[in-house]
Amino acid sequence: MNPANPERKTPSNELGALLRHWRDMRGLSQLDLSFNAGVSQRHISFVESGRSVPSRQMLLDLAQALDIPLRERNTLLLAAGYAPMYADSAWNAQEMRSVTSALGRMLRQHEPFPALVMDRYWNVLMTNESAPHFFNCFIDMAARKGPRNMLHLIFDPDGMRPFVADWQTVADSLIQRVYRESVGRVVDDQTRELLAALRAYPDVKPDAKSSQDSLGAGAATAGMPVIPIGFVKDGKVLNYFSMVATVGTPRTVAAQELRIECMFPADDETEARHLELINALPQQH
Repeated sequence: MNPANPERKTPSNELGALLRHWRDMRGLSQLDLSFNAGVSQRHISFVESGRSVPSRQMLLDLAQALDIPLRERNTLLLAAGYAPMYADSAWNAQEMRSVTSALGRMLRQHEPFPALVMDRYWNVLMTNESAPHFFNCFIDMAARKGPRNMLHLIFDPDGMRPFVADWQTVADSLIQRVYRESVGRVVDDQTRELLAALRAYPDVKPDAKSSQDSLGAGAATAGMPVIPIGFVKDGKVLNYFSMVATVGTPRTVAAQELRIECMFPADDETEARHLELINALPQQH
């Protein structure tokens, strides 16, 4: 156990409230957390009640045991009177160059199928050439104001919404993905705002938060191992599914919050039709 620093003045009980919040969010008792973090239950109780201030290392051990995202770990450190530990620079800062270079390589390797890099709120940061080419088969992407958000693009009646097959299933599955893929399973204020905006679109159930098991599938895709998203083009449905990747062992906030999404054809007919569409388009950015 790391003893509290006796020279540090105990701050307001913001730290204790935050620690209880995360422990409740993870469904852990003080005893569970003490076992996972290697800290005595008594000391955790003292921290939560404001009677003790943990050392910086103990706080990091607790954050690790609670799987707290790096951005929120900085908040926890500040509440205890410590300086933030994890850099919160922009995703394209110089220190991120090795990561963004690798992402660019992945995007290029995925041609001729769409691939994009997004932040934790589904804002598009990078794409390969095929991504805008694909969406331009349906709408004029140049007419949409930036920054571009992938979910708003799909839900917007002036965007891709009119071309989405089996809309209700897709809408439910995407909203469920927001919950499932939120960084550290954290639905923060900005994520709540995003969800509220999505639910405000026409034909979206206000309480949509379906479990993946409860989502239906059309007869044409019932035998697939995933629920595809279908886009209707010239009366035919093109079915795609996504692979999502994140940065392993991130040490900055930006690195942890980046995610790359690669779209794949879900069947041979879609693959053939996709190649026809992409090859027929003028090469524009």
